[in-house]
Amino acid sequence: MRRTWVFLLAAACALAAPARAQVFQTAAPHAILVDADSGSVLFEKAADEPFAPASMAKLMTTDIVFDALKSGRLSTDTEFTVTEDAWRRGGAGGGGSSMFAQVNSRIKMQDLLRGLVVQSGNDAAITIAENMAGSEEAFAGIMNQRAKEIGLTRSTFRNATGYSAPDQRVTARDMAKLAAHIIDTYPDLYKIFSEREFTWNKIKQQNRNPLLALDIGADGLKTGYLEESGYALTGSAVQNGQRLIMVISGLKTARDRAAEARKLMEWGFRAFEPRQVFTPGETVAEASVFGGASGSVPLVAKKPVRVLLPRGSSDRVTARAVYQGPLVAPVTEGREVGRLRIMRGDAVALDQPLYAGASVEAGTLQQRAMDAALEFSTGIVRRAFDKAGKGDRTGDKTSDKSANPS
Repeated sequence: MRRTWVFLLAAACALAAPARAQVFQTAAPHAILVDADSGSVLFEKAADEPFAPASMAKLMTTDIVFDALKSGRLSTDTEFTVTEDAWRRGGAGGGGSSMFAQVNSRIKMQDLLRGLVVQSGNDAAITIAENMAGSEEAFAGIMNQRAKEIGLTRSTFRNATGYSAPDQRVTARDMAKLAAHIIDTYPDLYKIFSEREFTWNKIKQQNRNPLLALDIGADGLKTGYLEESGYALTGSAVQNGQRLIMVISGLKTARDRAAEARKLMEWGFRAFEPRQVFTPGETVAEASVFGGASGSVPLVAKKPVRVLLPRGSSDRVTARAVYQGPLVAPVTEGREVGRLRIMRGDAVALDQPLYAGASVEAGTLQQRAMDAALEFSTGIVRRAFDKAGKGDRTGDKTSDKSANPS
């Protein structure tokens, strides 16, 4: 029977200063701030509660275009026709942001992308959707499939624009994950998000992202507004080689959005210091292996495991390596087999994959028989304890090990 086994790598670091760091507060009903390199969550507020994304849904539309360009299915010279539907619903008469594309005109993808990203054009979004998928409804299906592939677990898309729809919802955590994916996967195309203005049909429009006008290293991503969900922003900035990604939603005015976004970014760069927990390839834990030449395999991370901790905090840091086990031989080196979850107090500070640090071949017939006998007898004992109401019903196994981040 497959179980979840957990190794607790306990008690990490008590910092020198006994005082707790200042608690950040924001007027945004939904917010998250993430260190892009480590994935450390520096701040969150209702980050898993759904809300209407408004034009931030265009980030998923953009990702689908970026993916098609990267794979060669589209090129920047590919031309799409502006349909009457795109012109009517997404144009200036639609009441929202528009690139002012003319009906039945043909526009190259390099220009449509800027109309979508810089000008937040609803006509650009609908044109892309209808030309790529035949209809916006079909394109929404592609958006949801793509969301699953990226790992957006609590978001549902119903259109390419972000127009109000009954069950179109995202979370701040999912939008931060989408932003990180775009930044990491398409570094050259991502630069479009930092362009300050774009002119189409002789109409010049400024990028709607208020962070770009501030001296904080901002280079993306996307604003949004609907009456039902308020003013929102998914943004990113880099200072001294460190990139932060933030999402806020639910502000009452555009001015509030800009102020809260700036405050959150500046606090994130100022209030934290990095602590390295594990180096690439260092053994984080060991996973049990069933039927193998070895009874265990080391679990390692492929990149440095770094956690950002509040300056002056005495928060306890703990790490848990979680995998479904025991693993069944053969196990291939480099295969993803678990997750490393690091907690800063009660908050999840890091969640990243763990990989097999070595290959384990299938064992001899005698070794496999012994493993089977051990599992069978252990199962009998566990069931007996469960029946008596004295056993661990979760099937979790923990062992303590000190870890001192430096």
